[in-house]
Amino acid sequence: MADDEPTRAARLLDAQAKAVRLFTEIEERGLVAPGEGERAVSDRIRDLANELFGTTRHWHKRIVRSGPNTLEPYRENPPDRVIGTDDIVFADFGPIFEEYEADFGRTFVLGDDPVKHRLRGDLPKIFAAGRSRFEADPDITGARLYAEIERLAAESGWELGGWHAGHLVGEFPHEWIDGADVESYIAPANDTPLRRTDKAGRRCHWILEIHLVETERRFGGFHEELLTL
Repeated sequence: MADDEPTRAARLLDAQAKAVRLFTEIEERGLVAPGEGERAVSDRIRDLANELFGTTRHWHKRIVRSGPNTLEPYRENPPDRVIGTDDIVFADFGPIFEEYEADFGRTFVLGDDPVKHRLRGDLPKIFAAGRSRFEADPDITGARLYAEIERLAAESGWELGGWHAGHLVGEFPHEWIDGADVESYIAPANDTPLRRTDKAGRRCHWILEIHLVETERRFGGFHEELLTL
C-alpha cells in the first residue's frame, strides 16, 4: 500500500536529513582532499554512507568532480582526475533511505582562490532566491523557474551548466517511471505547473539543483536539495 502524503513528506525530509549528516561527516573527516582521485573519494563517501546508515543503494550514479570536470553536466562521464591543492570539487549523491530517495549536492573549495570561494558562496544564495520565487508563484511552471535560475546566475556573473535545474523526487525508483519525460524536470520545455500530482496521483515533490560554471577559467560548482517541503 502506498504511503499517505504526510508519511511521504516525512520520509522525504528524513532522507534529506540523513544526506545532510552524510555531507557534514564528509567535511569533518576531510574526505575531499588534494592528491585523492575522484573515484576513490566517491568510494569513500559510499563506504561512509554504509557505515552511518547501512545504505547500499543509490538511485543515480555517484558523482565527485573536480577542476574542469566540474563543468560537465550529470549525463557526462569525464575521466577520473586527481584533486589538486587549489581545486574546486563537488559531490552529488542520491542515496536511498527506506525506499525514499535523497538527492543532495555540495561544493568544496581547496585553497584560497577568491573566485572559487565566491562561486561556492553564490550557490546557496541562488538556491534560496529560486525557492523564494517558487513559493511566491502558486502556478509556476518548470520553464518559468528555470528562467529565473538562469537570470539569477547571470546577475551574479555565472552561467548554468546543465539543460535543467531540478527534477522530481520521491519513492524509489521515480526515474524509471518518468525519467524520459520533460515534465519531470525544471527545464525550458516544461510548461506544466510544478504544483501538481504525478502519473500515480501523488503530489509532486521537486529537487532544485544549481550548477554554476565559469567558462573562461573552466570550473563550476553544484548545490542541490529539496525545493518543496
